[in-house]
Amino acid sequence: MTEAMNAIRSNEASAASTFSESLSEWAPELARTMVSLGGDIALVIDEAGVVQRVDQRASTPLASDAHTWVGHRWADTVTSECKAKVERLMAEASPTCATRKREVNHPAGDGAIVPVAYTAMRLGARGPILAVGRDLGISAALQQKFIGAQREMERNYAQARQAEARYRLLFQVATDAVIVVDGSTLNIIEANQSTTELFDLSLAQVVGQNAAFGFERHSRDIVTAALNSALATGQSTETRAQLVGRVTSTSVTATPFRVVDSQQLLVRIRTTEQLGSSGNLGATLARLVDSASDGVAVTDVDGGVLVANPAFLKLVQASTEASVRGRPLSDWLSLPNEPFADLLARVSREGMTGYAPSNVLPRDAIVRPVEVAATLLSEIDPPCIGFSIRLTPTTGGEISVTVEPMQAAVKVLCDQVGSAALPELMRRASEVLQRNFIRMAMERAGADLNKAATMLGINRQQLDMLNQDLSGA
Repeated sequence: MTEAMNAIRSNEASAASTFSESLSEWAPELARTMVSLGGDIALVIDEAGVVQRVDQRASTPLASDAHTWVGHRWADTVTSECKAKVERLMAEASPTCATRKREVNHPAGDGAIVPVAYTAMRLGARGPILAVGRDLGISAALQQKFIGAQREMERNYAQARQAEARYRLLFQVATDAVIVVDGSTLNIIEANQSTTELFDLSLAQVVGQNAAFGFERHSRDIVTAALNSALATGQSTETRAQLVGRVTSTSVTATPFRVVDSQQLLVRIRTTEQLGSSGNLGATLARLVDSASDGVAVTDVDGGVLVANPAFLKLVQASTEASVRGRPLSDWLSLPNEPFADLLARVSREGMTGYAPSNVLPRDAIVRPVEVAATLLSEIDPPCIGFSIRLTPTTGGEISVTVEPMQAAVKVLCDQVGSAALPELMRRASEVLQRNFIRMAMERAGADLNKAATMLGINRQQLDMLNQDLSGA
């Protein structure tokens, strides 16, 4: 049975070879036919590997200078890294079947590259080779368009993230009423606490209302026109309008921004009493940030903490706001990509930053990866900077005590050089090391205090005293 099958295959191969042999004298006509049937280019190659004929599609030739290949070795018409592919195509070409497709690049006269995918077949045992190619330039152009569209999408996403960071921070720390308005309906999507106090309504009563709902009837058309103007021009607009039941007028500023596919407006409403007056900064900001779930700290332009919310105090494990007020925010934050002073300068210059990776070093010395965004609060006199700090979602909130977080802790301390004296830095470094050593001993001792004390070379009473001192630090 096996011998019979081998005989059949041998006969088929012989027949195919004989048929191919008979076509060898028709090689030029076959090349022309292959192009007319859908190929982009066809070459006839003699036994020495020299191009004898080139046929291309008539409407849009693949390579304008392809006719100059005639009389030259096929391998000399491609770029240097593709010569081996051409040699393999010629070596694999047989009278019985076409070769596998190989992609090669032809240099064009203008310095460009013409990518072509060739298959080849030998016409007869010692006849010429017919190589038929398809243009890969179209797929390359489509690929470039896809890459460009992907990059544009990524840029739009980054802009959306920045816009989100901007208005989230404004919600948390702005002293003015701030609302986010849907660009298609002009209805309120979100509002901060100052907005609910301005209109004397709950958040649920404000959200869903038309953006002009709280203004006097004659002012509603003015506000609506200003919002539509901002959407149409893409530029911020400002107008004056009067609230319902109020004698004083307000300044209404609308700034358009895009989130994914939707156009939205960030609208700030400021009464004339607020214009040019900072008021009681500590009381106002503290009231606004207390309910924020993310850590929020407001600093002066030099990075000194003015106000911090409970979420921030919990994050850095500070007992009271007074214990952090006046200290540089860099005492707890370590930015891997830029010095903290550069971040402050950038916020003052650009007005805001998107969320960036950072590390927080609290009192327990367990480094926690976070994301930090900052915005300039220029409406306050003197201007301040608001920081929003949230735990990195993918990390579970902390890193276990290993060499890597210890290095991060040391980096946080190194970032504080210049903002704290050497004795203070040494004290903080000592606390970091003691806490980590005690924690490691407790973990290895299975929370057995006596065993942990023995591992540290101290007695139980000394361990208790160290724990008390570090807890009160």
